[in-house]
Amino acid sequence: MNWRSILSRNERKKLKKELKVQDKLNLEVRDSLAMQRTRMANERTLLAYMRTATAMILAGLTFIKLFDDLFYIGVGLISIPMGVVVAYFGYRRYSKQKLEIAQNTTLYAPTSPILAEVTKQEKDEPGTDTTSTTTSPQL
Repeated sequence: MNWRSILSRNERKKLKKELKVQDKLNLEVRDSLAMQRTRMANERTLLAYMRTATAMILAGLTFIKLFDDLFYIGVGLISIPMGVVVAYFGYRRYSKQKLEIAQNTTLYAPTSPILAEVTKQEKDEPGTDTTSTTTSPQL
């Protein structure tokens, strides 16, 4: 004896409907969490650029301060501006990505409640065909 034989037909329909609603809610939560992960990944990338830039600047200052050899002083003088360039590039990239993420976030609209309502209305209307037979245009 399995669980399907225990439930009556109406109870199975009710359970199936509840599971579909929960699945749609789960999709919304997954979408929201995906957006948060994207924002955090962008911030982590910025922090990686800043960490690299700081290391390059500190390495340059260390070379200049600790070594008297002209070669190492030259390496230090090159490392400092390169670190500043890396920091600028990282911040610029972060800003562009942040704007793009914000635009995509404003374009996002939860569809589960609307889709559920449209599906319900289609089922309630007699004589409508819910299967669409669209064909893609041939190129």
